[in-house]
Amino acid sequence: MLDYNRRPGIAERVNAAIDAALIAEREATPPRTYLGASRLGHACERALQFEFAGAPKDEGAEFGGQTLRIFAIGHQLEDLAIRWLRAVGLDLYTRKGNRPDGEQFGFSVAGGRIRGHVDGIIASAPAPLGIGVPALWECKTMNAKNWRACVKDGVAVAKLVYAAQIALYQAYMEGTVPGISANPALFTAINKDTAELHHELVPFDAGLAQRMSDRGVRILQATDAGELLPRLATNRDFFECRFCPWAARCWGLPG
Repeated sequence: MLDYNRRPGIAERVNAAIDAALIAEREATPPRTYLGASRLGHACERALQFEFAGAPKDEGAEFGGQTLRIFAIGHQLEDLAIRWLRAVGLDLYTRKGNRPDGEQFGFSVAGGRIRGHVDGIIASAPAPLGIGVPALWECKTMNAKNWRACVKDGVAVAKLVYAAQIALYQAYMEGTVPGISANPALFTAINKDTAELHHELVPFDAGLAQRMSDRGVRILQATDAGELLPRLATNRDFFECRFCPWAARCWGLPG
């Protein structure tokens, strides 16, 4: 028998209110007007073009409250990683002057239309750790499956989008932090399921940085010219396409 008088429980009511607040906060945040270096390694250039141009996502494809909570937890875990690394002697700068209100370290090129903000810069480290300085520090949180892949194969193989981000940061931060591209970056991955930590040193990949920089210019030029870049796949059932927030828009267009 159906109970038409059932009221949502306390958990449902509180969670719905939290999610609504998070969604409202996201909607009030001004959209990006630039290509982020953290995204340039994404598999599909057309998706990046849609993102840069601010094309509306497909109906129902916007981030819901739960996803926004996952992102927020990731930021908090990154703050913990900063504290842990400083506790073992790393002189890790995450903001200019290492002040909470200081600006993030980053770069801006192509008239401000390609930008990046780095997680941190290591100014010094205990000799036994074997970290050359200055060095870029990049931190990611991930589920157990993706974390194990990074441990097994390394970030350059397991997560090209992260490797591309690191290479671009090393290349473009060289002008303001001389020597940062000469030393391998320290990549930290946090397993959100188990709190296990993975660290690896990532040498500067100049070729990857150049390819990603060229990709950024290609996206800007195509967008300015009103041209649509090729999609990644020839079949809508392709893995990346099935999870793309612009899939309906993309496959409704020619090419």
